[in-house]
Amino acid sequence: MNHIRIRVDGIRSDTEKQQIKNALDKFEGVREVAVDPTTRSISVKFNPPSTEQEIVDCIRSTGHDPIS
Repeated sequence: MNHIRIRVDGIRSDTEKQQIKNALDKFEGVREVAVDPTTRSISVKFNPPSTEQEIVDCIRSTGHDPIS
């Protein structure tokens, strides 16, 4: 199983937290999603066919840009 942790800016509410989780849960292969507004991070455990790039793109589509 693959794991990615992405720091993002601007998770301001439980609604946004749930929006990110729901968007990622739709991907085949995504097994676990944890969104932590306190640390501004999203942890995703996944298997193929999901990829890191698809996950990052999905997070961006919810209006949250990864912090490098």
